[in-house]
Amino acid sequence: MIDLALELKSTPYPGRGIILGKSDDGEHLVIAYFIMGRSQNSRNRIFERTDDGIRTKAFDESKMVDPSLIIYSPVRVSGDVTIVTNGDQTDTIYEFLNQGKSFADALRTRTFEPDAPNYTPRISGLVCPKDNKIYLSILKSGGENSGGTNRFFFEYEDISPGTGYYIHTYQGDGQPLLSFEGEPTQVTISSDIDFFTKTVWDNLDADNKVSLFTRFISLKTEQTQTRIVNKM
Repeated sequence: MIDLALELKSTPYPGRGIILGKSDDGEHLVIAYFIMGRSQNSRNRIFERTDDGIRTKAFDESKMVDPSLIIYSPVRVSGDVTIVTNGDQTDTIYEFLNQGKSFADALRTRTFEPDAPNYTPRISGLVCPKDNKIYLSILKSGGENSGGTNRFFFEYEDISPGTGYYIHTYQGDGQPLLSFEGEPTQVTISSDIDFFTKTVWDNLDADNKVSLFTRFISLKTEQTQTRIVNKM
């Protein structure tokens, strides 16, 4: 298991990232979702609360160029589960769950983002406090000679206290950006939401970080604590 701060520092441009796990005291399931940006359009965003989660919103509407891949609802709640993703697949998962279908069923209808040459992966997570389970997924391009989608799904149950799983869109900065590879990285999680939030925010690259959402969900009561940090 890798220290969360060190892992976040190690990549100057992970793009968008999801961390899911269990607090060190074993009492909460933990969520973090962050966005980063290199262009003015990507950096011109904030997280805003909604009735069932959050959405991205332009900080300055007059400077918004193309909202298609950067304005969406990263977090929504369906029943007793919380959905977190890096795109509008949040809504796909929400609709499928409400129809009694699965997380994987929903993501088998989706593919990576149409932003050649990067072909940004779609990363998604599901947090289920009643079952004490978390799910992660990444949908990636099969390669420039394939055109197909590679879909990876990860399921974790009875997570050890203080353990998190971190997945992000890119391996690092570059032209084009290289997609995340391998399994989600196992990282440390603390017991205090404010310390956890500060750890994530303070160790993301200062120039590229845009917004951060964190949430602790009680395994006993399902009550939530939420924090939002916006650079703008």
